[in-house]
Amino acid sequence: MNSQKSKALRLILLFGCVSLFGDIIYEGARSVNGPYLKVLGANALLVGVIAGIGEFLGYTIRLFSGYLSDKTRSYWFFTILGYALIVSVPLLAFTSLWHVAALLIVAERIGKALRSPAKDTILSQATKQVGTGFGFGLNEMMDQIGALAGPLIFTFFFLSKGAGDRTLADYQHGYGLFWIPFALLMLCVLFAWRSVPDPAALEPAKTNEPDKLPKVFWTYTVFSFLTTMGFVNFVLLAFHYKTRQVLSDMEIPLYYAIAMGVDGAAALGVGKLYDILKEKNGHDHGGLATLIVIPVLSALIPFLAFSGSRWVVAAGIILWGIVMACHETIMKSAIADITPLRKRGTGYGVLNTAYGLAMLTGGVLTGYLYDRALPLLIGVTVTLQIFSLPFFMSIQKSVAETKT
Repeated sequence: MNSQKSKALRLILLFGCVSLFGDIIYEGARSVNGPYLKVLGANALLVGVIAGIGEFLGYTIRLFSGYLSDKTRSYWFFTILGYALIVSVPLLAFTSLWHVAALLIVAERIGKALRSPAKDTILSQATKQVGTGFGFGLNEMMDQIGALAGPLIFTFFFLSKGAGDRTLADYQHGYGLFWIPFALLMLCVLFAWRSVPDPAALEPAKTNEPDKLPKVFWTYTVFSFLTTMGFVNFVLLAFHYKTRQVLSDMEIPLYYAIAMGVDGAAALGVGKLYDILKEKNGHDHGGLATLIVIPVLSALIPFLAFSGSRWVVAAGIILWGIVMACHETIMKSAIADITPLRKRGTGYGVLNTAYGLAMLTGGVLTGYLYDRALPLLIGVTVTLQIFSLPFFMSIQKSVAETKT
C-alpha cells in the first residue's frame, strides 16, 4: 500500500471514529430529548417546534456552509467548529429550563449543518485513494455502530435506576455520561487534522475542471429530491405500528435497531458494488447505475412496512435499512464523483438542503395522506418513485455521453 493510500485510509478510519463517537452522543440524546423537554415543562407543541426548527436549520444552513467552505477553502475549520458544537449535548446536564435546553438542542443541529459539507468534502478527497463507495460505506458502517450504541447507553442507564418514571436528575446524569465520548471525538478530529492538514493532496489532480456544477449534478439533485420525498420515514411507520397495534412499545425500538444494523451492514456492500461498477465502466460516473436500487426498493417498502403482519413488517424494515445505506453511501459517493473539487462543498450543501426539504415535504405529505387513506399514501409514494425514473435515465444518458 503506497503512502498516499495509507494516509487516506487512516483519515477515513479516523473520521469513522469521529462519526461513531458523534452518533453515540447526538443519537443517544435524540432518543430522550422529547421526554426530557417534557420533564422540564415543555408541551407537545413546543417539543414539535423545537425539533422542527432544529431539523430545518440543520439542513438549510448546509447550503451556506458548503458555499463558504469552498469559497474560503477552510474545510477543516468548519469541520472542527461543527463537531465542537456537539458539546451542547453534555451541557444539557446542567440546565433545568426548557428554554436553555431548546437552544442547546438547536445548537447541536446547527453544528451538524456547519460541518457536514466540509467533512464530506474532506472525506471524498480521501476516498479517491481507496474507492469512493468503499470509503463512504466504511464511514457509514462505523456511524451506525454509534447510532445503535447511543440510545442503548441511555436505555441501560435508566434500567440501572430501577422501575418508575425517570426524574430530572436521572436525565441530567444520563446526559453527563456523554462527556467521555465528546472528549474522544474531539481528540480524533484534531488528530485527523494534524495528520492530514491538506486532504486535497490525496485526490489525483485533474486538468480543465469546470468552475461550476455540471448539468448532471442538477439532474441528480432532482432525482434525489423525488425519491427521498417518496421514502416513508420511520417516525410515521412507528406511529402506524403503535396506532394499529402491529408491534408493542418494546418491539418498535427493536425494529428500529434492526433497521440501523441492516443500514450499517449493507453500507459496505453497497459501496463496494458502486466501486465495482465504476471500475467495470472505466469511468468515475460508472457507479451511478446503482442509484436505481433506491426508487425500486423505496417503492416496495410501503407495501411491506404498512402490513399488519410482524414478519412482513420485518421484511419492509430490512428494505428500509438497505435504502438508508444507499442514501448515505451512494448519494455521498456520487457527489464526490460528479462535482469538481473546487465546488464540492457547495455540491454537498445543495444536495443536503434538497434532501432536507424532501424529507420535510414528504413527511408532511405522507402524514396527511395516512390520516385520509393508507392505499392513497402507498399510491402517492410509489408514484413519486416512478417520477424519479426519467431523471435516473437522464443521468445514465449523461454518463454515456461523458464516456464517449
